[in-house]
Amino acid sequence: MRVMIVDNDLKRSKTLKQSLIENGFDVIAHLEDDVHLQTKCCELEPDIVIIDTESPSRDVLDNVCMITQHNTKPVVMFSQDGDKEVVKAATKAGVSAYVVGTISSERLTPVIEAAIARFEETKQLRHELKQANEKLDERKVVERAKGILMRQRNLDEDEAYSMLRSMAMKRNMKLADLSTQLIDAAKMLTI
Repeated sequence: MRVMIVDNDLKRSKTLKQSLIENGFDVIAHLEDDVHLQTKCCELEPDIVIIDTESPSRDVLDNVCMITQHNTKPVVMFSQDGDKEVVKAATKAGVSAYVVGTISSERLTPVIEAAIARFEETKQLRHELKQANEKLDERKVVERAKGILMRQRNLDEDEAYSMLRSMAMKRNMKLADLSTQLIDAAKMLTI
């Protein structure tokens, strides 16, 4: 597994890097700051990003948010700051695992595996939410198109839906796409 470390304390990161290597991880990069974190993630494509910091700053959390939204990489954060609000902010930014204090070499792999599992679960939930929202949007479009047909052709709801479905099948189109075209055409006619 390819790991990128972000840590401005070279002594601390040397120990972390050694533990990662001993546990079979491939450390592909070490950044001393998070300024170009998203760029480096795109460039190097690590499997996981590990950030080791005394306390995550607003900039660090903003960068974590960017990489978890755009590059979709799990992020593990090791910190000395166990403040409840800091942990909450880090988790909200997209940190998959937030570990306070130092971690022993034998605990490193389970923490990383748990972070990856949480990340994958969150990624799946986001995907499902996106699909549900798309279906809801499609349903709204179909409902609007049905309403147009009901008014213009004096049809009831079932008849309007059957007409839409029949037209979509004849044109080999998705119902939502045909509905969008119908709505756009109706708008043009009312201009």
